[in-house]
Amino acid sequence: MKSFVVPSIALSFGFMCLVSFSTAAQNISSTPKVERNQSWPVNGGTSANNHYSPLTQINRDNVANLVVAWSYDTHEKGGLQTSPIIVDGVLYAITPTQKVFAVDAATGKPLWTFDSGIAGTQPERGLVFWSSDGSEHGAERRILVGVMNFLYALNAETGKPISSFGSNGRVDLREGLGRPLSSSWISLTSPGVIYKDLIIVGGRNAETLPAPPGDIRAFDVRTGRMRWAFHTIPRPGEFGYETWPADAWKYIGAANNWCGMTVDAQRGIVFVPTGSAAFDFYGGNRIGDNLFANSLIALNAATGERLWHFQAVKHDVWDRDFPSAPVLVTVKRDGADVDAVAQTSKQGFVFLFDRTTGKPMFPIQYRKYPASTVPGEVTAPEQPLPTKPAPFARQLLTEDMLSNRTPEIHQQILEQFRKSRSEGQFVPFSVGIDSVIFPGFDGAAEWGGPAVDPNTSILYVNSNEMAWIAALGPNTGENSPKGIYLSQCAICHGDKLAGSPPSTPSLVNVGSRLSPQQIASTIKNGKGRMPGFSNLSAEQLSALVDFLTGGESKEVASNQPTPPGMKYRFTGYRRFLDADGYPAIAPPWGTLNAIDLNTGEYVWKINLGEYPELAAKGMTNTGSENYGGPVVTAGGLLFIGATNYDKKFRAFDKSTGKLLWETTLPFAGNATPATYAINGRQFVVIAAGGGKDLKSPSGGVYVAFALPAKTTK
Repeated sequence: MKSFVVPSIALSFGFMCLVSFSTAAQNISSTPKVERNQSWPVNGGTSANNHYSPLTQINRDNVANLVVAWSYDTHEKGGLQTSPIIVDGVLYAITPTQKVFAVDAATGKPLWTFDSGIAGTQPERGLVFWSSDGSEHGAERRILVGVMNFLYALNAETGKPISSFGSNGRVDLREGLGRPLSSSWISLTSPGVIYKDLIIVGGRNAETLPAPPGDIRAFDVRTGRMRWAFHTIPRPGEFGYETWPADAWKYIGAANNWCGMTVDAQRGIVFVPTGSAAFDFYGGNRIGDNLFANSLIALNAATGERLWHFQAVKHDVWDRDFPSAPVLVTVKRDGADVDAVAQTSKQGFVFLFDRTTGKPMFPIQYRKYPASTVPGEVTAPEQPLPTKPAPFARQLLTEDMLSNRTPEIHQQILEQFRKSRSEGQFVPFSVGIDSVIFPGFDGAAEWGGPAVDPNTSILYVNSNEMAWIAALGPNTGENSPKGIYLSQCAICHGDKLAGSPPSTPSLVNVGSRLSPQQIASTIKNGKGRMPGFSNLSAEQLSALVDFLTGGESKEVASNQPTPPGMKYRFTGYRRFLDADGYPAIAPPWGTLNAIDLNTGEYVWKINLGEYPELAAKGMTNTGSENYGGPVVTAGGLLFIGATNYDKKFRAFDKSTGKLLWETTLPFAGNATPATYAINGRQFVVIAAGGGKDLKSPSGGVYVAFALPAKTTK
């Protein structure tokens, strides 16, 4: 790994700042001074996870003068989603292959690198800092980080594992879940949270069966010993047990926290959003409301005791996970300040609750929806929707919203649309008939999470506006190569192996691109967004590789039972795209929204991102898919990368949404930035790795921006 100064990155990546260095140095003699040192010590910036900084040196008046201060190239491919943390002048972050590193946050100079030796390929979104006295300069300082299924404790000064933590410096998160390790695939893609001497974690679980349960667990920061666990699939005698079949806790998986959580340290409450239970799209073996899947749960951070909860989706069969950690905010109600917690959703909702009681700050209406017509399925008769704020994404796709990019494209899309059901939220899937999911499976809101200005209680959230198409199909349950593929792989890659461009690759002719050994390794261990399938036997794995490389040419020789399945399976994630690969709906395709949480009203809304090739033809400001959240500052700014295709990093006026500055990154900045100050100079840093657009290269470069050095002394 190597640290690059500005000229190197400018030459090697064709990195273009829109403002030249000479221009940047003009007319900024009155640049405000900044606090000498200001860290970004936790994921989300503060304990409130509000992505907020009090720094003002970079502001509305001078943001156009930003230049590249330093960059750090990991020299790896695969993409980045990490938001770094900055503590006491050191930046800690993760490479695309899950190496952990530290650099001087003022210069990008490498300090240490930790390589676990595990070929980690899951996206890592952050890490955790802990010190023995709770300060940045504590006597003992540790970095806690997930690498695949392991939680590591590293010495913050050296990067070396702390041998007294767990087993030789790590805890295997597969252990203690009550399932065989061989079928317990879990990966800590989002960082845990610290409460005193505890690190509290969830994890990403497999979305097909078998899958382990999504227990929320607290481990002793010093020893790695588990101190408490909360069962999201309740066991006999636990609250919510009656919302599942009697033995569901023994065989149902997930209902997990994959997106992170937030701690109110003063009250000792950890707020935990959860996702759907596995299997995601058919629940004939988990009849009931399925508490605590798809819930925001307030737990006693010291003991794991449930304080209150809200279930946003009952008996989820639409994969409507809560996608991001919640945000702590104080809002005005009847002239008084009320401490609240805000949670965004894939549907484009913002739920706002009293932090202590769980009382909704805006009314929630329970609406009735049609029952499922799929044999064996029993969907919930009603689902909750907030009455305020209005959704930040469109909710129902109709013919008049289809793309008119060309007459031919419109006609092609119209014919496909008329063969599908488009009936809005919470309408159950059909067997053999396509349904439109809008917003799509990746949201509206995604894992980047919102920012909140604590001075105004305005929430800023970026949103995807994409339609997807999905259906159910019969599941034969056969232990044949094709049967294994359909039950385990078709959920993402589809019945015909075509994938869902641009982010889910096609497996057609995959044998011409990868060796059988590479395919087997990816299936077993996972890669990128794909989980590992450790549940497959050696015979099943071999048969699946054979099917992918040469068709169904042999049967499975093992007498081992087939992977657990159901009567129906999901036929695959499919974006609703036109023949050229662009969204089949009319823009916007991605937005950025500012919502006043005091009133529930919108302050502004703009399109975010564009497709460069369409912009060159005059189709600009369309918005695009975007991943990674915003940062808001006291300097009047909102910084965000996120956009998949134009690779831009932008700064907006937080009051109006006006674009004030933008630059092109070496790869798309699909990560949440961070901002900090060292020796009186403010920096803004973002991980640029791409990886969402399969047509573009991916990599791993951290880029830090600042005002020209001579103007900030």
